[in-house]
Amino acid sequence: MTRRVMLVTHPSRPEAPDLAKAFAERLEAHGIEVETVPEAEPTHEVVSTDAIAAQKSPVPPHVDATDCELVVVFGGDGTILRGAEIARPAVTPLLGVNLGRVGFLAEAEREDVDAIVTHIVEREYHVEERMTLEVDVLHEGRVVCSNWALNEASVEKSARERMLEVAVEVDGRPLSTWGCDGVVMATPTGSTAYAFSGGGPVVWPDVEALLLVPISAHALFARPLVLGPDTELAVEVVPHSYVTGVMWCDGRRTVELPPGARIEVRRSRTPVLLARFTRAPFADRLVAKFALPVGGWRGPVGRKTPP
Repeated sequence: MTRRVMLVTHPSRPEAPDLAKAFAERLEAHGIEVETVPEAEPTHEVVSTDAIAAQKSPVPPHVDATDCELVVVFGGDGTILRGAEIARPAVTPLLGVNLGRVGFLAEAEREDVDAIVTHIVEREYHVEERMTLEVDVLHEGRVVCSNWALNEASVEKSARERMLEVAVEVDGRPLSTWGCDGVVMATPTGSTAYAFSGGGPVVWPDVEALLLVPISAHALFARPLVLGPDTELAVEVVPHSYVTGVMWCDGRRTVELPPGARIEVRRSRTPVLLARFTRAPFADRLVAKFALPVGGWRGPVGRKTPP
């Protein structure tokens, strides 16, 4: 049976075309077919009571990774999230090659192309499951949009001059009402992304949990929360709010939120699969990606200092 890999590239990085071409030629020399998918623009969906905008996808209908061994992405975290939109419905592992700055989701760097080809040809990789979120937007009692997120679903104000008023609910019970810039509901994978910038904790990816992080909330109780994996979260834009909101999934798919809109978030049954070449501890990834200072650490006898 012919082996097949799907390749997603960043459209504007000058080095991406040459790297992708060399990568494809080397895989094809080993009898592995490569299909290249260009980057697409994020979609914008507006909450409407006229029609249900359920489960719309920014992935073109002709792009199907079902028969692919891997979806390989050349780009930064944003492009890797684009690759996740293709890989997740096909239940195909995703492999990120970082062309950006941090590239937290990436498994390899641009200079590792030769090693990447070898790993793929020899099938020398393992697969991790990463939790995702199911997200429903309701207005006037009915679902007007359904979506999902690997990193986070965020509810944000759409106007700079005013705070967004939201009511937060946990497992069907009210928690608090905040005037704020927004609220981030994240997975452990997303704990190093927007939630981290908002003051949330870093959660190891093997921990099953949901995060709730208020953004610039004007309230006495507005601390980040770490909740159980089966928790059901809801955020409502209070009906008397003078500011409309906007909901983002992974910073790519957005829905406008009028006063009274309700956003429900829960753990999804469909994970994103990430291909990994090593089983290095997550602490090493944190040190490398965030350039954390570890000078002076000696560690247990026989242990090497992390890069």
